[in-house]
Amino acid sequence: MPTLRLFATIRVAAGVGKAEMEGETVADVLANATLAYGAGFAELIPSCRIWVNGESAEPDTPVSEGDEVALLPPVSGG
Repeated sequence: MPTLRLFATIRVAAGVGKAEMEGETVADVLANATLAYGAGFAELIPSCRIWVNGESAEPDTPVSEGDEVALLPPVSGG
């Protein structure tokens, strides 16, 4: 089962930083995470960059056992 890693605001919305999520694609993993974490979580997904195993990914990117799907929201700073 892929591992979902969450950072910054989307981590706060989910209430966890890491979770195992079923899915054969990034889109499947995100759909299952939305079911688990709700509308506030879902609203943040479009603003996030998606990475699988350290590489930029798209919703149709396949994932499998041991893969890490990371959601990185925009970061502001000065």
